[in-house]
Amino acid sequence: MLVDAHHHLWEYNHRDYVWMSGEMTSLRRNFLVSELEVVMREAGVDGTVVVQARQSTQETEWLLGLAERNPFILGVVGWVPLCAPEIARELDRLALRPQLKAVRHVLHDEPDELYMLRDDFNRGVALLKDHRLVYDILIFERHLSQTIEFVDRHPQQVFVVDHIAKPRIREGALSPWRENLRELACRKNVYCKVSGMATEADWKNWNEGQLVPYFDVVLSAFGADRLMFGSDWPVLTLAGDYNRWVNTFRSFIAELSPDEQEKICSTTAKTVYSL
Repeated sequence: MLVDAHHHLWEYNHRDYVWMSGEMTSLRRNFLVSELEVVMREAGVDGTVVVQARQSTQETEWLLGLAERNPFILGVVGWVPLCAPEIARELDRLALRPQLKAVRHVLHDEPDELYMLRDDFNRGVALLKDHRLVYDILIFERHLSQTIEFVDRHPQQVFVVDHIAKPRIREGALSPWRENLRELACRKNVYCKVSGMATEADWKNWNEGQLVPYFDVVLSAFGADRLMFGSDWPVLTLAGDYNRWVNTFRSFIAELSPDEQEKICSTTAKTVYSL
């Protein structure tokens, strides 16, 4: 079984997707369930987890509705206003929807590099474990030092690092990403998604060999028990199609044992997100 633990869906409008830069014009259209189902079936993907792409509870509820109507969407990583005074009430309401498995905030786009250390943000995060909700960490590699401090404030909270913390693959840089990620991985409540790698490389000229050293680092740091596959579709399409990424991922894990392969392909995601 192959579970895609990280993809997006959206009905595009300019107001809500300002993060789509001029280089991303191909993303400025609708990406909906019907298109997702075609590409995932062609690639041999059995189930998915859909992840927020804009910071609104309206989008979270829309994604939950899609998951309720499409059984192959196994869970939702939504957005909630973690800094808001009413966050406890909002979590009580949304956590009644069993498809909600985790929440995420787009930390790497915050002007404040230390946003994740804000008191109000951490008060919100501290409530997640009471609802058995995971927190997905979206950062660039330069945020890893403060991420370690952030995670250490919440030893009972389950965290998942998106896109292997976005190392500078385009530059071929391994340090200090490698050392900081290994330190973060010492926290056993932290997991990691093998996703978003192609779009951190040169979109038009990347190859598998350029990505292998980064996969080797996350495998040695987290082990198969704490890794899961993700596509980051349709952002992925900036650097290649769904099939190419699935095939690249399968080549990464080809020499692992069947048990290790199964963990990264599906078991870890199913366990962490209670799918």
